[in-house]
Amino acid sequence: MKFNNKNVYVSEKAVIGKNVKIGDNSVIYDNVIIGDNSVICNDCIIGEPLNDYYFSDNYENPKTILEEGAFIRSHSILYAGSSFGKKFSTGHRVTIRENSKFGNNCRIGTVSDIQGYVEFGDNCWLHSNVHIGQQSKIGNYVFIYPYVVFTNDPTPPSNTCVGPTVGDFSQIAVGTVLLPATKIGKHCLVGAQSLVGGKHEDYSLIIGNPAKSIKDVRELKSKETGKSHYPWPYNFSRGLPWEKEGFENWKLKNGYEND
Repeated sequence: MKFNNKNVYVSEKAVIGKNVKIGDNSVIYDNVIIGDNSVICNDCIIGEPLNDYYFSDNYENPKTILEEGAFIRSHSILYAGSSFGKKFSTGHRVTIRENSKFGNNCRIGTVSDIQGYVEFGDNCWLHSNVHIGQQSKIGNYVFIYPYVVFTNDPTPPSNTCVGPTVGDFSQIAVGTVLLPATKIGKHCLVGAQSLVGGKHEDYSLIIGNPAKSIKDVRELKSKETGKSHYPWPYNFSRGLPWEKEGFENWKLKNGYEND
């Protein structure tokens, strides 16, 4: 473990792995576990206590797990009770509230706000300024672009909280709003600035305000090649598990035969 410079606090109840670097002014609270070869940059808080910490003498911080290879950029706050898979990374000033669950190789962009009680699969990429409301469920290999908002209250203000669900390999383009209980299937493309509610089947192209499924996304052609661009994993592999072997070979080895 390496404390890079000054004003670093690490709880005696935290477990820090090998070759972990922690930057200036960062705080690691009770019951945080940080895996090997992770980097916590300046001014970060890992395991931020929940509300009861400030009012209860009997508060015990829930366990927070960052698996190996994490890279948390400056001014990010990860609340207690959350778990993050291998090679989790953030941009700057990211907030992730309690009881969030992330798979492996997820990336969360600068100034994104994850409101807790959410589930992400593996290899999800969120760009900057994304807001994810509670009770949202996101599959594997889902990309969410800037200024997207996932909402969760169908009759605000109320005590009902039903977040959107997004299937594997779907793309949610810039400026989109997903309404409470929206269901997006696998391999879908949601067009920019769409307002989306309801249920949409696999391979849907979803566009508009209010949004509608207008065609099978596999009908869209690439301007460069003239061929179908979707499913996109056949045409994009940078930083993804199939980068070296191609999506067809990878999916057969990893149980995605029907995708």
